[in-house]
Amino acid sequence: MFVIRILLCVFLVALTACYGFKLLPSRRILPVKSCRSLRMGSSTESLVPLNTGPVDLTTVGTDIEILPPSIQQMKTVMKFGGSSLANAERITYVARLICKHVELGYRPVIICSAMGKTTNTLLSSGDFALGGQVFVDSIRTMHISAATQLGLSESTIASLEELLLELERLLEGIKYIGELTPRTRDALVSFGERMSVRIMAGTLNKMGVPAQAFDAWTAGVRTSSEFGNAEISEDSYSNVKAVLGKFDGNIVPVVTGFIGHDAKGRITTLGRGGSDLTATVIGAAANVDEVQVWKDVDGIMTADPRLVKTAQPVSAVTYEEAAELAYFGAEVLHPISMQPAIRSNIPVRVKNSYNPSAIGTLITSKRDLSNTLVTAITSKGGIECIDIISTRMLGQSGFLSNVFAIFEECQISVDVVASSDVSVSLTLDKKQREKGEIPQLLSKLGKFADVTVYEDRCIVSLISNIDRSAEVMSTAFKVMQMLSIPCEMLSQGASKVNISIVVQMKFKDMLIKALHACFFEGEKAEDLKPPSV
Repeated sequence: MFVIRILLCVFLVALTACYGFKLLPSRRILPVKSCRSLRMGSSTESLVPLNTGPVDLTTVGTDIEILPPSIQQMKTVMKFGGSSLANAERITYVARLICKHVELGYRPVIICSAMGKTTNTLLSSGDFALGGQVFVDSIRTMHISAATQLGLSESTIASLEELLLELERLLEGIKYIGELTPRTRDALVSFGERMSVRIMAGTLNKMGVPAQAFDAWTAGVRTSSEFGNAEISEDSYSNVKAVLGKFDGNIVPVVTGFIGHDAKGRITTLGRGGSDLTATVIGAAANVDEVQVWKDVDGIMTADPRLVKTAQPVSAVTYEEAAELAYFGAEVLHPISMQPAIRSNIPVRVKNSYNPSAIGTLITSKRDLSNTLVTAITSKGGIECIDIISTRMLGQSGFLSNVFAIFEECQISVDVVASSDVSVSLTLDKKQREKGEIPQLLSKLGKFADVTVYEDRCIVSLISNIDRSAEVMSTAFKVMQMLSIPCEMLSQGASKVNISIVVQMKFKDMLIKALHACFFEGEKAEDLKPPSV
């Protein structure tokens, strides 16, 4: 027996050395302080936030002040992102924020994203499983530790353990099959939202506010079967209305964002940021008075505050402006999240969960633009610009139709377009380039045109008042002249609220800062100094 044990130990050591991983008991719960980051490639990503010490949760959020509802029993959807739910302290704060709304007469439906960076952690876990390693301990610790700190009921913790066991089995399946399909990836990342809503509902119940957790499909959300980027099905609206109509108005529904079921009952995701879309879909279905999207900034800003420290919150924008901002790089809202709000004409307000007394940004169908020149500046980096020129098509019909027929054939969409009789310039973002059809596209275009590709470009977009577009462009071109920044492409979208300028990526930050200084800080373009001065 002793010899057998020795041989077994030697085998395990050899296996560990060969495959480079530790054989850990899969059900062991690690103390939060002992969790560190797992190295992935050339960088490290913390799988569990390190505990910086105990926090007295009884004092968290007790001083919250919010604006009272504009009408009695105001029906709202309140959506909270991952940074607002990152740990037990943040969950406590958000729960007290919700309680405060209920006390003042709001009737909310809550939409939750996954806690913190859980989605990224789950995706990383899937990659590790493909490599033969199953890591669940860090995810378990993050959620069970938070639930324990929050003092949640045994039934809530049991529901989390059940999901964690299901997650572990899925990762084991990925490990043994050696494949991670888009369908399986959607099922994998869904666990973040599913655990998040159970923790939030449990916290609200503990605070005395009756709440019920829903996976989005149990609330009626149905989607197409495009895993990773599913679209909302039309029957979702009637389904959600019917489900929520069955519940007492005093119960707060807590629904998962980002995920749904297709017609076959398979889990799908709406793509990154899809929780915003979930919020507006449920808002439209329930005919609420306002959808509130709670972020970590005081609403939509005049520029990215990480780049422009003097960026200011914008008090109001239209649906059209918000959609353009989202599509051209602003990370506040999902690009298609405005569609359900538009169809039902429901106001959307972007608010700051770290500063709930701030009024935020109100998004509506119309607003007064008489005193507005530029609303905000946004950008989309890492794009390619393609010039397509065919002088032999001069005076002939069909040039543009030939060009865009090839783009349709290759299933590639474009961002910005500028054209003439014999040429067209357009841009492609990273997502389109990753489809792998670009060589085929260029080859087909090359049969009747000269094609030139310019890499490392960016789109700087000015969301502005169309009635004053000449004034906007005059200032923008003066800024570029003073800074010696060449404009490689200019386009005004069909929406008429967006002026897009394509420049080299190396000029992006400098241009945005200078444009913001001139449009929002009172600086004159003529006073700007060239980079060499």
